[in-house]
Amino acid sequence: MFRYIKRDIRLIKERDPAARNAFEILLTYPSLSAIRSYRIAHWLYKHGMFTMARIISQRARNKTGIEIHPGAQIGKGLFIDHGMGVVIGETAIIGDNCLLYQGVTLGGTGKDKGKRHPTLGNNVLVGAGAKVLGPFRVGNNVKIAANAVVLNAIPDNCTAVGVPARIVKRNGEKVSERKVTQDIDQIHIPDPVSLELCKLHAEVNNLKKELDGLKSDGK
Repeated sequence: MFRYIKRDIRLIKERDPAARNAFEILLTYPSLSAIRSYRIAHWLYKHGMFTMARIISQRARNKTGIEIHPGAQIGKGLFIDHGMGVVIGETAIIGDNCLLYQGVTLGGTGKDKGKRHPTLGNNVLVGAGAKVLGPFRVGNNVKIAANAVVLNAIPDNCTAVGVPARIVKRNGEKVSERKVTQDIDQIHIPDPVSLELCKLHAEVNNLKKELDGLKSDGK
């Protein structure tokens, strides 16, 4: 347990520029507290002590605002930045070195049985407010934009954006016109539908100006 805590503190210091020292992280970061409680609850859950596991997970939820079902499977190096409103379902699987921002839901659709929640590969970033819903796989090195709603599988090395989420970058090739400038940038991820609407809006404005010009010439 102490080895895990030490490793998690080191990862937080590497990923969060606001983290000053290990003592501050240990006492004030909800991610660290929630994941520590999850590991205890998960051990109890695997050994059939389901009620005690849920009690621990619910106490952690009330304390941190992060709800992790003890049945979920989480790899090494998970960092939940800020964390308030994060929900991770019972059959969710998270790979190594993933980053979740506040308001993320790894949930089910309500119609599936058995495996109901998503599987995230390694090195996955899920932006603030994003929802990943259903028993499908999100591949390695995937980035999901803030407030995206993912309802289908995403291959490795992709960037997804929108509602429902669409792939805008794959294996380094841009599908959209704007450039994604930072690997951990959850904001500046282009929405191709929005870009097309902006183009149409500009064309309509130009047509209106030309029409107004023709009307002025006619007078």
